[in-house]
Amino acid sequence: MKLLSASVIALAAGAAVAQEVPQASNQWYSDAQSTLQGMLSRQQNTNRALNVILFVADGNGVASNYATRMFTGQEEGGYGDDYVQPQEAFPNLALIKTYTTNGLTPDSAPTAAAFNSGVKAKNDTINMIDSVAVDDCEAAAANPVTLLSELMSEGGRSVGIVSTARLTHATPAAVYARSANRDWEEDTLIPEGCDQLDIASQLVEQMNAGVIDLALGGGRQNFIPAGTMDAEGEEGHRGDGRNLPDEIAGDSGAYVQTQEEFDAIDTATVEAPVLGLFEPSHMLYEADRSGEPSLSEMTQAAIEVLSRNEEGYYLMVEAGRVDHALHDGNLARAVRDGRAFAEAIALADELTDDADTLIVVTADHDHGLQFNGYCGRGSDILGLCMEVNPQGVEHTDEANLAADGKPYTVAGFMNGPGSILTPDAEAAEQAGAGHAVAVYVNADGSVLVEPADPDEAAAAEYSGTRPVAAEEEATDVEYLQQALVPMSSETHSGTDVALYAKGPWAHLFDGTIEQNVIFHVMLHAVTADQ
Repeated sequence: MKLLSASVIALAAGAAVAQEVPQASNQWYSDAQSTLQGMLSRQQNTNRALNVILFVADGNGVASNYATRMFTGQEEGGYGDDYVQPQEAFPNLALIKTYTTNGLTPDSAPTAAAFNSGVKAKNDTINMIDSVAVDDCEAAAANPVTLLSELMSEGGRSVGIVSTARLTHATPAAVYARSANRDWEEDTLIPEGCDQLDIASQLVEQMNAGVIDLALGGGRQNFIPAGTMDAEGEEGHRGDGRNLPDEIAGDSGAYVQTQEEFDAIDTATVEAPVLGLFEPSHMLYEADRSGEPSLSEMTQAAIEVLSRNEEGYYLMVEAGRVDHALHDGNLARAVRDGRAFAEAIALADELTDDADTLIVVTADHDHGLQFNGYCGRGSDILGLCMEVNPQGVEHTDEANLAADGKPYTVAGFMNGPGSILTPDAEAAEQAGAGHAVAVYVNADGSVLVEPADPDEAAAAEYSGTRPVAAEEEATDVEYLQQALVPMSSETHSGTDVALYAKGPWAHLFDGTIEQNVIFHVMLHAVTADQ
C-alpha cells in the first residue's frame, strides 16, 4: 500500500497549509492564495439600490471582450493575457443566454428589450411580447409592455441614455420605445396604415413626459426634417416637417450638437431634458473620433446630471460601435471602442458608491469572431500567431505556418467581408453587363465583386486561396481579418455572453441565466426591503 504524505492527509482533513507544498513560494501559487482570501472576505450587499447603471457593449461577446483585454494590456506594454479590465475585477459573474423566441441567433432589438421589459420576444421587435409578429402594428398596440425606465420614473428616479450609436438604434431605443420593427426610426419608414409612432417621435414623448431626462448619442438625421441642415451641414430625413430637438428642449432644456456645445453644459445646473445629438447617424469610431465627446465624457456628464436627483437614477450606457466594427470584420476598430467602453466603466465606478449603486456590465449578443492556435505569449492580438517558445516566455518571433505554408493571424471570423473566397470571373463580368453587384474590400486589399441579387449570388461559384498577411499589414487599423464564408456584413452568433456586476444585489447574477432575468434583478435591487 502506498503511504500518503502528511500534506495530502492534511488536505483530506480540510486543514492544508500552503507552506506544506513545495510550490508555495511560486508567484502563481501565492497570487491565487491572495485571490482566494479576497473571495472569502466578500459580503453580500442587500441594500436597496439608489442607482442602477447598465453598461452594454453591443456585440461584445466573450471573444471580443478577450480581444479588448489583450489589446489594452499589450498597448500598456504587457503580454495582454494577464491584464484585467475594470469590469473583470467585479466580484459577480454570470453567463447570459441570448437566443430570442424565434432566433437561435439574436439581433439587438429583442436582446436589449429583454433588459428593459423582462421578457423575450422575436428578432427585429423592440419591447413586444413574443406573440407579436414583426411589422404587426395592430398586435403591437394591443399588447403593451411596461418598461424599466417607466417604472424607475414612477418611483421618482431620473433616467438617462448614453450611446455611440444613433439614439433611435435598437439598444438605446429599447430604453424608451416600443416598435413592431426596429427599423422604423423616423416617420418616412413607417408603413402606410400603421398607427405606431416612429422611434424618434417616441423619444420626444418620453422626454416631454419626464420619463427620459437625458439622452446623448448620434442620429440627428432622424430628428430633423428634410430640407433642414444640422450643425455639420447634413440634411434631415423626416418627412413630417417636425424639428424634434426643438420640441424636446423647449425653453428650459438643453440641445447640443458639437464638442464645444457639450463642453459648455453646466452639469450642476442644467435642467432636464438634456439632448445631445453629435452625428447625423452613428457617432464616429473611437479610432477616428474628432469633434465629438468620448463615451467616458458622456458617461460622466450623465452621472453628474442624474445624480442631482436624491431619489436616484437609471442610466444605460452603450458602446454601440463595437458591434459595427465586428460586422465590418475590422477587429482593430472593435477593440479600440472596447477599450473606450472599459474606460467609461472605470470612471462610473469611481464616481459612484458600491453601497448604493448597482453596476451591470454585459453585451446583447456575440459575433462570429474566433481565435487560432498555437500562439506564443506576446503575439499581437491583431497580428500573426507566433510560435510558442519552449525555452522562455515570449514567443519566438517566428510565425506559425498553416498547411498551405502561409502564416495566419491570431484572430479571424467565421464569415464576413474578409472572406478568402471570391466569386468567379463571370460574376465580375456582370458589372459590365448591367447586373447589380455589391463591391467590398477583401482581406488582402483586393476588390470583391459579388452579385447583389440573391439568385445571381447563389448561381456564382466561389473559390480562392488565403492571401499572405504580414505583421505590419495585419496590425493596421484598416485591416479586415480573414474569414471563411463570404458575406458583405459579418453576422452575430448565438453563443452566451458574460455579465459582470457589483453593488446592491449583484450576487443574484450567478450561473447561466436567461437574458430577460437581468431586468428582474435590476428591478429587485431598487425595490427590495431594507
